[in-house]
Amino acid sequence: MLVVDDDEVIRQLIAVNLTLEGFQVETASDGQDCLDRVLDVQPDVITLDVMMPRLDGWMTATRLRGDEETSHIKVVLITARAQEDDKRRGLGIGVDAYLTKPFDPSELIQVVRDLALAAHDG
Repeated sequence: MLVVDDDEVIRQLIAVNLTLEGFQVETASDGQDCLDRVLDVQPDVITLDVMMPRLDGWMTATRLRGDEETSHIKVVLITARAQEDDKRRGLGIGVDAYLTKPFDPSELIQVVRDLALAAHDG
């Protein structure tokens, strides 16, 4: 599990919630940090903020999907951008789920759990 968000408070909030549910969690501070670490971490699921410095969530998700070594990883976009156009853009890239901030931690846990199970079944 890799949690990617440039806001340390949100990153830690997500990480703690998922750790308490039994997930092994690593964190990254932005999209470039995610891409630099993803092959070492080998996550089943990545939660990805959209608006980040250096490399935003859109481009990070696009690069993850475009690389055969990472294209299988489940991606959850977590963002304050709640417009339908943003959701369509995320789904067009091929993300697996789209949650808007503020998010319900129990919903996040359920989405991640479902995607992690799907990653192991697939």
